[in-house]
Amino acid sequence: MSALPDTPGTPDTPAAPATPAVSAVSAGPGPRPPLPPFTEETARRKVRLAEDAWNTRDPERVALAYTEDSEWRNRDVFLTGRPAIVAFLADKWRRELDYRLRKELWAYTGDRIAVRFEYEYRDAGGQWFRAYGNENWEFDADGLMRKRYASINDVRITAGERRLGG
Repeated sequence: MSALPDTPGTPDTPAAPATPAVSAVSAGPGPRPPLPPFTEETARRKVRLAEDAWNTRDPERVALAYTEDSEWRNRDVFLTGRPAIVAFLADKWRRELDYRLRKELWAYTGDRIAVRFEYEYRDAGGQWFRAYGNENWEFDADGLMRKRYASINDVRITAGERRLGG
């Protein structure tokens, strides 16, 4: 019997086999239900899943919803690929503090979904903003987003004008 039973590799607790570290950016996420073609119910669920993921502010988790070669337009920024998406989101959430997002299904058909959204955040100086926008999404057969086009406008608000909690 080992004097340190909780030490990995002792007779009481064999060492776990070594597993290589794999970044979410390089790992294939597999199918992401709901899958196209969308119904109203599955389109609404896809929008809710996206909202929930973005509200985690975890760039690697969010990026798993996109194809390896996903095309983005976000305001005046054009991106291609999951690693670029992770870098973009990490920078975004370093600047947009206390970020909180709400998305709403606007339209859907086949492999496409359109949403309207608003989110609130503050900058490092404490100024609050509400951003309004629209996104157009296109999905592959596995339910991964291959295209995301977002148009966004920001409005300065006071802390007392916030609507999205936090």
